[in-house]
Amino acid sequence: MRTVLIVLFDGVQSLDVTGPLEVFAGAETYRGGSYEIRTASLDGGRVRSSSGLVLVPDRALADAPEPHTLLVPGGSGTRRPDPGLIAWLRDQGPRAGRLVSVCTGAALLAAAGLLDGRRATTHWAHCERLARDHPAVTVDPDPIYVRDGNVSTSAGVTSGIDLALALVEEDLGRDAALTIARHLVVFLRRPGNQAQFSAQLAAQTARREPLREVQRWISEHPGDDLSVESLAVRAALSPRHFARAFRTETGMTPGRYVERVRLEHARRLLEDTADGIEEVSRASGYGTPEAMRRAFVKLLGSAPAEYRRRFRPAATA
Repeated sequence: MRTVLIVLFDGVQSLDVTGPLEVFAGAETYRGGSYEIRTASLDGGRVRSSSGLVLVPDRALADAPEPHTLLVPGGSGTRRPDPGLIAWLRDQGPRAGRLVSVCTGAALLAAAGLLDGRRATTHWAHCERLARDHPAVTVDPDPIYVRDGNVSTSAGVTSGIDLALALVEEDLGRDAALTIARHLVVFLRRPGNQAQFSAQLAAQTARREPLREVQRWISEHPGDDLSVESLAVRAALSPRHFARAFRTETGMTPGRYVERVRLEHARRLLEDTADGIEEVSRASGYGTPEAMRRAFVKLLGSAPAEYRRRFRPAATA
């Protein structure tokens, strides 16, 4: 029996609480005796979430059992946390078997000194602040979750579900996590180093129509020649002017944008079709299976065949 203790406080993001909670509750239904889930606030009193939903905890933090997994959600209440909550985390956090944060819950762990010397992430909009306020923490703004030893931090709301599924898979195996994912109608499971945004969302939309048209063209034709020279012709600019303007208006270089689009296209083909690896690599603009393999290993940490093995069953079940 693994005790999961979820910390509640005024201004907590309700989905940061209920998303992971439903995953662990589903695991307990799948295999009874796996998890004991408890919620606690500093004084044991009810709290109001950032959306106005009132949550009633099981007990006060001082009376909570020493947890196997201590989960700290995010929300507006992390901006000016109760000093007593930070003191409790500083004292009790190191005793937990696993420390987990969702979204801006990472700020509470950092304030308690529990992320010092570690790599961590949080919601993309708060990464810069987390890094500025806690220079001892290595903040990675890209992935949906980061695992560093027994400490795991995740990005926005739905990534807390991804992380919880990863923890259940670690505890109970893939079949358990897959069953829960199917029940919740989510994929099992996005890899932690998957970017928080698709390329189209991560990049700003260019102000000028020629550059917006280039962005659309890249997304619709990942297998074409997408060199700076070719794209510059489409935008009716010199290569140097195009590269500079694209980066200024979108926030990333043309090469990085193309890299993300091609990766996303290849992932979708691997998840949703039975096309062979060689066919996928050509359609996605990589040219050869080896070039696609290098890109997958670099950006996702797994080869295309392994990626398909993990994700196609959940998508086609």
